Amino acid sequence: MTPKLPIHCPSCSDSLLVSQLKCENCQTTVSGHYSLPFYLQLSEEEQNFILQFFLTSGSLKEMAVQMGNSYPTVRNKLDDIIEKIKKLKSENP
Repeated sequence: MTPKLPIHCPSCSDSLLVSQLKCENCQTTVSGHYSLPFYLQLSEEEQNFILQFFLTSGSLKEMAVQMGNSYPTVRNKLDDIIEKIKKLKSENP
């Protein structure tokens, strides 16, 4: 099992920043302070929802069938994720 990238501090639960990247091939290291991409700031459940949305070609009707939920429930979940991404984007322009 591949370890999951932590996105919250285990001590205070605040968001983590990326401070270093390393090339496995040549061992080059890049340091700085970078925000995580929006997708990685979402919960695993939200990430899975977006992946399923993509794999169903954006068909909320098909997603509702696959998830065993009503169309309005799936639509509301998508709207919630959209609002969360808008909020993240406004906090990290």
